[in-house]
Amino acid sequence: MGLFDDLKSPQPAPAAPQSGGNRTVEVSFAALPETLDGFKALPLAQLSTPFDTAALAVLALCFYPQDAALSLAMLDTLKGPQPLSAYDKQFIRDRFMGKDYVPRSYFEGAVPGNNYTPAEPYRIKVSENPYSYQEQGYAKLYLQSGGADSPRPVLLRLAKDGKWYLWEQHLLADIRQPESANPWA
Repeated sequence: MGLFDDLKSPQPAPAAPQSGGNRTVEVSFAALPETLDGFKALPLAQLSTPFDTAALAVLALCFYPQDAALSLAMLDTLKGPQPLSAYDKQFIRDRFMGKDYVPRSYFEGAVPGNNYTPAEPYRIKVSENPYSYQEQGYAKLYLQSGGADSPRPVLLRLAKDGKWYLWEQHLLADIRQPESANPWA
């Protein structure tokens, strides 16, 4: 593909999925990538469905406590043509202060009682509801944290290249503390 191939006549973007609105997709990772290239090499990194992109957002956020630069680079990959803003980066940094367990809580088996230690293989469930595709070109999907009562939304946007990019995420909201940090547990 040449440098200016994207300037040729635009192709219409694929239509957003039309579903009954109650589907849940389980995404599984046998191992977690350790590099940005490893992240980009994952089959889900094709971003062909909004479910794939939502699951990868959790994975990218999990790297933040150990390597913030790697995590932000992964998120930028998911953001596609609109990278993280300085505000986005500051928001993420602020949400992680003392709460590195929050993104792990989206993996199956990660609950306060086991200090949010996920079961292996690492599995994430991503769900839609009847209102997930109300706005053309957008999908609002939901992920359940093992430390929250209600699922958290992730908004994805379909680009003209046919990929689903991360538009907004609300995955870093407060959840119950792990038992090891709770003096009352």
